[in-house]
Amino acid sequence: MCESGDRPAARRQGAAGPAEDALKVWTIGYENDVQAAVIDRLKRAGVEVVADVRAVASSRKAGFSKTLLAGGLKEAGIDYVHLRALGTPKAGRQAVRAGHPEQMERIYADHLAEPESQLALQQLRDLAAARRTALLCYEADPAHCHRTILAGELRRRDGAEIVDL
Repeated sequence: MCESGDRPAARRQGAAGPAEDALKVWTIGYENDVQAAVIDRLKRAGVEVVADVRAVASSRKAGFSKTLLAGGLKEAGIDYVHLRALGTPKAGRQAVRAGHPEQMERIYADHLAEPESQLALQQLRDLAAARRTALLCYEADPAHCHRTILAGELRRRDGAEIVDL
């Protein structure tokens, strides 16, 4: 965590406010990258915390399992939080693998409406309001990833600007 003197003031106190107070959220997928390249993109964007929105924070891709990723981010001065409840349920992941992204979107929308997911979504909203936050998942193309659905919720609820890295 940043020292209290280094932390930015909360950027979003209400529905209206100066433009500089507008909520801004980044998204990133690591599918085509190595850990160092992902961390470099996050640092260049000024991201302070990564919200890992994978249901399963393990990866066959070197450097992206929860512990290794959190360690690499920490070395770079970026905090890490795993919001498992915002990950895609197994049925949604299977739908994508079977070539049915629209089915995944329906499954994910239902999942996002569940109480545990709503609590995690509020945690994400609070985090993003206070610190420069990036949503992380595997899929390189945000158009094919549930993190875009999450980002859309932040846009709808909070007027968030979304930046795909």
